[in-house]
Amino acid sequence: MTVVAKLGSSIVADDDGALRAAVLDNVCAQVAELHRDGENVVLVTSGAIARGMRLLELDRRPSAIDEMQAASAVGQGSLFRAYEERLVADDIHAAQVLLTSFDISARMHYLNARQTLRRLLEWRAVPVVNENDTTATDEITFGDNDFLSAQVAILLEARLLVLLTDTAGLHTADPRGAADARLVEEVRSFGELERYEIGDRTSAFGSGGMRSKVAAAEMASASGIPVAICDGTAAGSFLAAARGERVGTRFAAHPERTPSFKLWLRYAKPSQGRVVVDGGAARVLRERGSSLLPVGITGVEGEFAAGDAVEIVCDGEVVGKGIVNYSSSELARIKGLQSAEVLERMPNASEEAVHRDHFVLT
Repeated sequence: MTVVAKLGSSIVADDDGALRAAVLDNVCAQVAELHRDGENVVLVTSGAIARGMRLLELDRRPSAIDEMQAASAVGQGSLFRAYEERLVADDIHAAQVLLTSFDISARMHYLNARQTLRRLLEWRAVPVVNENDTTATDEITFGDNDFLSAQVAILLEARLLVLLTDTAGLHTADPRGAADARLVEEVRSFGELERYEIGDRTSAFGSGGMRSKVAAAEMASASGIPVAICDGTAAGSFLAAARGERVGTRFAAHPERTPSFKLWLRYAKPSQGRVVVDGGAARVLRERGSSLLPVGITGVEGEFAAGDAVEIVCDGEVVGKGIVNYSSSELARIKGLQSAEVLERMPNASEEAVHRDHFVLT
């Protein structure tokens, strides 16, 4: 059995980018204890950019892609060594694994990543996973390691995903600003979260926040994997969560699994534009699970390429999200046309603007 733990930037580094050595000592000691009990553990870590900033003595978090990639390249090795040194002290081999969302969404890459991780676990190593920031782009990115951890848990069919942060868990409001905020100990239905104020606040170096953790929890839960969000700075919290004790916020696994690709599409793949459809097309998408054909399209908003994710909207309401087979300029030329008319203008064109296998209702 496998437990996946995600350590956010607030766990790994202080606001000045210095490693939180005591926290890493604590977490790695708990990993070692689980490992001795026969459990497989995978660590998904943030903090490479923060570590690179510290080593380079940068006074601000980079915002340009090339700057973030360069800072990550400097920090990644140092960050991995921090885990490796602590785990090897307990005779545990650590393995650095860098992934991009393309490795998850492309079938062959997905299978290769899964096989490599499974082999490492068979060899009783602890994979330390991070997004490959040095090669990721805006178009090929998880956006946040919370999503990456959920995808890794789904890929390995983990028994549990634990999101370690610097708060006790999900609260009814932001505990940093609301004195009456209460810890939500258990979530059985994500609909009940609508009445809570789930913020996006994160550390100086993080890119996520509680909202992305809840989205990651929903992603894993929909795939049949329970999730815990707890305070990784508290001694023994990870171990307690892994052993099913009451700690932090627990999310129950959904009884019916959703395919991991559609979960990734819904939560992690950014939309590059919008495709406006008529009422008939919206109804077919919602009720029959059919593909979207050009004939049902009435408008195109934004610029996107074939293979990008787009929102499908009707009367201003988002119906769903899908991977489009045409660019925005191509769709503008063929919107509203019957399939035969499309083929007359574009002989090698796809019949579907968005195939049903690449579409998810939202």
